[in-house]
Amino acid sequence: MILYEYPFNERLRTYLRLEQLFRRLGELIPRAHPLDHHFALVTIFEIMDVAARADLKADVLKDIEKHKHQLDAYRGNPSISEAALNAVIGQLDRCFAALNAQAGKSGHALTENDWLMSIRSRVGIPGGTCGFDLPAYYAWQHKEPETRQRALEDWASTLAPLAESIYVLLKLLRDSGVPQKVAAERGQFQQNLPQGRTFQLLRLRIDPALDLIPEISGNRLIVSVRLMRLGDDTRLHACAEDAAFELTLCA
Repeated sequence: MILYEYPFNERLRTYLRLEQLFRRLGELIPRAHPLDHHFALVTIFEIMDVAARADLKADVLKDIEKHKHQLDAYRGNPSISEAALNAVIGQLDRCFAALNAQAGKSGHALTENDWLMSIRSRVGIPGGTCGFDLPAYYAWQHKEPETRQRALEDWASTLAPLAESIYVLLKLLRDSGVPQKVAAERGQFQQNLPQGRTFQLLRLRIDPALDLIPEISGNRLIVSVRLMRLGDDTRLHACAEDAAFELTLCA
């Protein structure tokens, strides 16, 4: 099944973008090739760009606190495991403490590394990191893979509190949804959202064998899915047949 996710607000868009970047970074650092480590460094710079948003850290801390208050309300509920509840709240406490202890924005410490910033200033230029432009960086790429990995892990560690916080918040949000099987008649599906609940994320799973691509739109009142198919002309065309998929709304 292919999983598509659609965020209903800008803050969640930022969280999902960061999650994708952190996952990419986690894939690239353990590899040995210099090209993989080049793109790991590019990914670190991309994370710094996203994390540079003025209110991001405050938003994450606020969301952690909100989840803690919601979970605290379940204490004493006989259908809730106290051990599991304490484990999740403890994880949120650790995320809050680690992120809050960082001075300034995530990755700010890296901006004081002149060597890294010289690479960052050239990354956006096509071919701007050639050996004749950045000989010191070219030499670094010829070091042993273990040396490069240790350096990348050290630089990435400044972003770790943000990464863990994003992972925990998104997991809690995703776990709040209940999957339902739905059908799109002639490739179209619409659903009114219940009043009094604010949904933040739509998750859609669809069988890749159907060869269909969902175009999702939504707001606080309604969600709409239009199924498309990529034609031989490399353009998307509306599907006119019935198809089923799994839909999850996370509040």
